Amino acid sequence: MKRQQVISRFFTPKAAVAAAVAPPATPPTASVPNQSFSSAEIPPLAARAPVNGSDFSADFAFGSRGKRSSRKRVQEEVEDSAEEDSQRERGSGGDGSFRAAPLRKKRAIRNTVIPPTVSDSPEVEACEEILDHPRVLSRDVEDQSLSEPQAQGEVHEQLSERGRGSASDVASEEPGPSSSSQPPVVQKRRAWGPYNETVIPAVDPARHRKFVSKLLARNDESATEEELRYGKPPAGKPTYTPLELQVVELKERYPDVLLMVEVGYKYRFFGNDAEIAARVLGIFAYYNHNFLSASIPTFRLHVHVRRLVEAGYKVGVVRQTETAAIKAHGSNKTGPFTRGLSALYTRATLEAAEDLGGDTEGHAGRLHSYLMCIAELPILQGFGSSKSKKSGILKSESDEVNDDNAGYYDTRLGVVAVDTATGDVMFGDFKDTVMRNELEARLLTCTPAELLLASPLSAATEKLVLEYAGPTSEVRIERISRECFRDGGALAEVMAFYKAKGEKGAGVSVKVEENIDPGLEAVMAMPDIVVQALALALRYLRQFGLEKVLQLGASFRSFAGHSEMSLSPNALRQLEILRNNADGTDKGTLLWLMDHTHTPFGARLMRHWVTHPLQDYESIGARLDAVTEIAESMGSVGAAQVDGTFPGSGKGGGYVGLLSRGGIGEGGKGKGLLASLLFSLGKLPDVQRGITRIFLRTATAAEFVSVVQGLVRAARQLRQLYLHKKEDSEMDVDNEHPQGVRSTLLRRLLAAASSVSVSEPAAQLLSALDTDAAASNDRLKLFHCRDGRFPEVTKCRLAIESVEQQLEDLLPAIRKVTKLPRLGYTSVSGTTHLIEAPVAQRVPTNWIKVNSTKAMHRYHSPEVLEALDALTLAKEQLNVACGKAWDAFLADFASHYVDFRAAVQALAALDCLHSLAIVSRSQGYVRPEFADKSDPSQLIITAGRHPVLDATLQEEFVPNDTILQTDKERCQIITGPNMGGKSCYIRQVALIVIMAQVGSYVPAASAKLHVCDAVFTRMGASDSIQKGSSTFFEELSETSAILRRATSRSLVIVDELGRGTSTHDGVAIAYATLHYLLKETRCLTLFVTHYPRLADLKDEFPGKVGPYFVSYLAEGQVNKQSEGPISQYEEEATQRITFLYKLVPGIASRSFGLHVARLAQVPEICVLQAAAMAAKLEDEVSARAAAKASCSKVRTQLVKEEELEENLEDVEMELEAVSDRRLPEVSLDDVKKVLSMVEWASSHEDEVLALSCLKEAQEQAKTLLRLEETS
Repeated sequence: MKRQQVISRFFTPKAAVAAAVAPPATPPTASVPNQSFSSAEIPPLAARAPVNGSDFSADFAFGSRGKRSSRKRVQEEVEDSAEEDSQRERGSGGDGSFRAAPLRKKRAIRNTVIPPTVSDSPEVEACEEILDHPRVLSRDVEDQSLSEPQAQGEVHEQLSERGRGSASDVASEEPGPSSSSQPPVVQKRRAWGPYNETVIPAVDPARHRKFVSKLLARNDESATEEELRYGKPPAGKPTYTPLELQVVELKERYPDVLLMVEVGYKYRFFGNDAEIAARVLGIFAYYNHNFLSASIPTFRLHVHVRRLVEAGYKVGVVRQTETAAIKAHGSNKTGPFTRGLSALYTRATLEAAEDLGGDTEGHAGRLHSYLMCIAELPILQGFGSSKSKKSGILKSESDEVNDDNAGYYDTRLGVVAVDTATGDVMFGDFKDTVMRNELEARLLTCTPAELLLASPLSAATEKLVLEYAGPTSEVRIERISRECFRDGGALAEVMAFYKAKGEKGAGVSVKVEENIDPGLEAVMAMPDIVVQALALALRYLRQFGLEKVLQLGASFRSFAGHSEMSLSPNALRQLEILRNNADGTDKGTLLWLMDHTHTPFGARLMRHWVTHPLQDYESIGARLDAVTEIAESMGSVGAAQVDGTFPGSGKGGGYVGLLSRGGIGEGGKGKGLLASLLFSLGKLPDVQRGITRIFLRTATAAEFVSVVQGLVRAARQLRQLYLHKKEDSEMDVDNEHPQGVRSTLLRRLLAAASSVSVSEPAAQLLSALDTDAAASNDRLKLFHCRDGRFPEVTKCRLAIESVEQQLEDLLPAIRKVTKLPRLGYTSVSGTTHLIEAPVAQRVPTNWIKVNSTKAMHRYHSPEVLEALDALTLAKEQLNVACGKAWDAFLADFASHYVDFRAAVQALAALDCLHSLAIVSRSQGYVRPEFADKSDPSQLIITAGRHPVLDATLQEEFVPNDTILQTDKERCQIITGPNMGGKSCYIRQVALIVIMAQVGSYVPAASAKLHVCDAVFTRMGASDSIQKGSSTFFEELSETSAILRRATSRSLVIVDELGRGTSTHDGVAIAYATLHYLLKETRCLTLFVTHYPRLADLKDEFPGKVGPYFVSYLAEGQVNKQSEGPISQYEEEATQRITFLYKLVPGIASRSFGLHVARLAQVPEICVLQAAAMAAKLEDEVSARAAAKASCSKVRTQLVKEEELEENLEDVEMELEAVSDRRLPEVSLDDVKKVLSMVEWASSHEDEVLALSCLKEAQEQAKTLLRLEETS
């Protein structure tokens, strides 16, 4: 990109100025005694001698900035002046940086001498009044058309012209101190000034009027909004300063990054970045030279970077790559400070980044910060966007699909999710439908902070991404092309990454056979579409320097393991597993109920456990055994709680927290100790993120010490559970068994968390650091340079000691010159090695006065300045050496990362088990029992309760029983009134199953079930405007996914299917769906409906289907099932309905929709009119049904009569045949018997009996014919 294009794109003001703004004309000034001064009042500056050797013309700083003359304002003025003249200030670099100027500036302002002004001048008072106004003090109103040195030159020139004024001008004023013959007078320090002799320059009326006109320019109606907000942009051809040229060059290299450029003690924004920063951060932006500019102080960097990143921007920090001391001794003495992009931040990389990650200023950040990369490969031709069809790399995979659902899936997706802060890497590939349910499930369980989309994507995928990460979400989207990965380019790039890692030796040493890198081995087993996503993630993370997180192949895991159940997105939403449907928070969800973890890494693992229940019998049993043992350590299981506490009320607080600390444990020494130790894990920092940041070399010294000490402390505490049969120095914890711990899972986790492979390396690493220096992040004193470690640091420290000794050697000569035998160095306000002498003390003329008080002056001698210069350089070199040593020290940690990660995962699992034990102690919770694998599928729950509602309502919740068995009744058809509790009942059954397979106790009197391979739900009604799906289409899409994926070992709950269309279509679809589940899938099913006709399936599947309804009371009477429709809707509209929430066998006669309308406060007139209309419609339906029944009866009678006549004719023909043949074996009595039967049938009134008799006579006649044939 050309420079002019970059400037026009990022730095061109939005409100362009057509022509240069002409300066306002200066009106003639009348000479008024005692109110204004002529040019003859002030003598020329050249006629005066500088005070204390200060050069007034070089350092005078006067601008239209108001009365604020603090050190911070002085620094800003010096930075602005340095941007115009890079050679004027030594050490400034000419780019706006500030290093050595404040001291000279301070000295110049303090020593400036000007004549006094007339205090009662009205123009002076008006100027001071304006300058005192808060709006003036809060804005930078300096003239943008002049740089500060030019403004200073104007003042100097005006003062000089006034000193050379004519005699007539002098004669027109009163004689006084303004005369050139009088000695200069030093004004006293004002109350608001920071120095003893701060002066107020004389007022220039023309400049004052110009200042006022610019201040009032905001009221100009012709100005644009940008001009009113930021002022008028500069006009004419711009001339860029060295700093601005650097900014333009940086913007060419990073066009999509919001840059924060370090300039002195500020970080500045330029161009469009300044406008964005002003809007997001609420700071002031203004035109400075050629670009719009805004700034923040350096010590607030971490706050503002987080705010910009949370707003969705990619933020880059540009720092000075050299200090003033190093620059003064380098080749770039006269040029600007060199700058470069030192850090890059986004939502997914902020927590792992250097300086800003971790718990900065108490800012712990979010639990997860996943970067999810999505790549897509269409399966069927014709699907996807036009871009997908044109891409050469997206070939059809229809040949690979040979299952029954080949036409059902239209794409194959590869997904890689990387949490750079924790080192967690998940991957997976899967086929998906046009609704993208599988992809949505990954998004909901992973909750990525940033999406990396591999273009091109199909239209269906784009719609889902837009719905999940729309403008109102907190998810950032980055798009990247994968055109470069043709012909196996992705695999080649990934393999090159692991090969380079092996050559550099920067990887983690893992003991594996044949030296196979675990990361490369994991990559080779991935499908090609996943490798493409991994390569894109690798390329993206290289921008941030975080690609090392992908070196840990051992930490790669699938989104759902073989022994885990993946909950569908419908189940996650409709069962409210992670987010409630009311306000989108976790309050009232299953995770809120079960998460009593005390650590951040435990909370992350608990979220994964809840969204991925187990499918393996042994794993579930192991968890339940561990939970039972921990709960027993707390006290009696299922004990009643006090103070209204319940699961979900807090992180182990109240009575539950007291039990978890072992305060009420019963039994021997081991009782209560286990729970107490697990509760103490809450004191640990976020060690999972900590060890990952150490591995990525972004951790601070304080963070390193905190994390490693936390792991050592946790290991030491957990060792209390071990038998101390040996001395501590000889004890091998890995070969011992915890005292009194029965659970195999607990033993394994305790051994991993307290392993000596973690504690010994941790102690060795800590021995090399000074913990006190680490706590204060003092790198210069951080390392213990013993046994030849850190030689560069040792060398620099010796150099500093040598210079400090040189300074001490200068003291005898200084004492001799000053004749002060006890003289020593003094340090004031950060300035060291000051020589303090009384005011009357004579010192050499080449000594430089730094500062002073009324009694003392403080100096630096040339020898001291030279030594201080060498000391500053040595300290800078030490800082660089300590940085390199710290980086190497963190690199050594990589060899221990795998062991430390295993210990952290064990601690997280222990925290989760302790959380489940806290839940198990809730009143009425019971350990679930699982049937054998050989047993038929079953789900038997006695007095089951909804977990969340039971926790909030406690004793007010009504329990219900559930009995479902594959070989018996495996389906419940549930009807009942609206708001009667039908949906709550089926939700509670699904949640109990999920809790049991997570490994938790469940809210029931007893529970026996088999392990389900999936839980499917179809509940609620909602459309998807982003995806172009109606409510009914969403219902049928969810139903279609259930019918295709459910197995005989699945649990399916369906709520009111078919209500989004007409009644006949809805009944037909619901009937067909339930029929398919009963006949084909044969799974356990809970089917809620308002269509009583569905209960007819109990006749087709006897013993397999059971109709149930939720009982209620109407007008104080228990509802009785009655035959035929009920038409008393007017009575229903006024009667009182009481819901009993108890499930009983039978079919509900009505749904009481009018009662719900009254509860919803629908106007009474509407309810009554609805009741009348309902009665009318019911009468019409009843009449239509009666007419239809009569017609059907007549039609049936006619059919039977026709059939009867046909049968009579057949019998007569057969009898005639018998009589004509005169069969010898057939007697006359047999024929008479057949004839009598025909006669009886023709005369009988009951058509059914008559037809039956005729059929029997026909059969006997056929028998007689067969006898004749055989004979």
